[in-house]
Amino acid sequence: MENFLRADLMVETKPDLTPVTEVDRGVERLLREHLSVISPDDAIVGEEYGQAGASLRSWVIDPIDGTKNFVRGVPVWATLIALMQGDESIVGVVSAPALGRRWWAVKNSGAFTGSPEHSGLIGRRIHVSKVSKMTDASISFSDLSIGSDHPFVTGFTKLTNSVWRVRGYGDFWQHCLVAEGAVDIAAEPAVALWDLAPLSIIVTEAG
Repeated sequence: MENFLRADLMVETKPDLTPVTEVDRGVERLLREHLSVISPDDAIVGEEYGQAGASLRSWVIDPIDGTKNFVRGVPVWATLIALMQGDESIVGVVSAPALGRRWWAVKNSGAFTGSPEHSGLIGRRIHVSKVSKMTDASISFSDLSIGSDHPFVTGFTKLTNSVWRVRGYGDFWQHCLVAEGAVDIAAEPAVALWDLAPLSIIVTEAG
């Protein structure tokens, strides 16, 4: 949090044209160092430094999901961490300190939300909504800047015409809102492993 809203924050552009800050890299380094001590036999996969090690168990890290928000002073950003067994997420944690929120889930144990200030897993159990009709559904999306002729945009436009409400909450936030039952559908045109591995188990366990 001490780096959020810094006026002298260094921002670079990666080859995929997405921004990265010194904070993204610093957070991932710290997490890698910690995980290498507590789980030395597990592999680690991160957005900024790729994969280290080979194991059926792997930790997946997105140090700052919502970097564009972070650099512009928008408080919707979070650190995402997942533990995967093979191709399946078995633990997921999303921590959004600027929002004062954290979400987590463990396979077959439910999904929860609470404050990052709480010590231990103390939180409120969450559930997806019971909305069953598209005409009653609320949908959120992340990014439509991929071109109007992209298949996602074409399909998404048709989808928005059939739902009750459309908003662009974006990034991790929209998936957490789905897990809480505040939003019914979250749509994204492109994602990476570290974007969804922590979120998928939270939404699944909330369902």
